[in-house]
Order: sequence, then structure tokens, then C-alpha cells
Amino acid sequence: MIHLDTSFLIRALVSGAPQEKRLLGWLDAGDAVAVCSPVWAEFLCGPVSDDVAELARTLLGPPVSLGRAEAERAAALFNAGGRRRGSLIDCLIAATAIEAGARLATTNARDFERFRSAGLDLAS
Repeated sequence: MIHLDTSFLIRALVSGAPQEKRLLGWLDAGDAVAVCSPVWAEFLCGPVSDDVAELARTLLGPPVSLGRAEAERAAALFNAGGRRRGSLIDCLIAATAIEAGARLATTNARDFERFRSAGLDLAS
């Protein structure tokens, strides 16, 4: 399973982008690809047309919901990371991928490197 973060999702929906090629490759290979609900919310907050949002819905299905395990892991990541202002969303995204046993595809690897020691696997 592969989870996409917001930056990857946005770029994957641009025709000809390297992220689009990777996403299509994973889908063609039969890999399960998803986003978590914080990514979906961030994505919809940006300037996104109804057509592009519908394309994402069709490709990815419903977002992975946050449950108790994800929330608790996100809080642990946030607290272990020094409670950095503005980092909770990254903690939620990382926690959801860790709990799902998914690799995380991102264009901002630097933002997520710190979660590797907690079990996050970044897609390469």
C-alpha cells in the first residue's frame, strides 16, 4: 500500500509530471494507493477544480479515516518531535501511513525524514 501526501497528490494530477508517471505506474502494477483524511482536506483547501477533485476521487477512492490508533500515534510523534508549531498535520499523515503499514509518497521528504525512526517508510 502507498499513501500519498498532499504535495505528491497535487503534482500527480498534473499531466506529464514525474509524480503522475509514478502514480500511474503503481496503479498499473496493482498497488493499492490512498490518501488519509488530513491529506484529502488539505487537497480540497487548495485551488482545485471540481473535475480534478473528481479525478482524484475516482483514482483513490475514499480517504483513509483517522481512528484512535492514528490519533495516538500522531500525538506521540508530535510530542517526540518537540511539539513544533505547524507540524501536527505531518504527524497525522505519517501516523496514518505507519498504522496502515503503507509507504508514504511525498515531494517533501525532508518534512517526513524525522518519522523514519518511528517506522515510516518513504516511497522511493
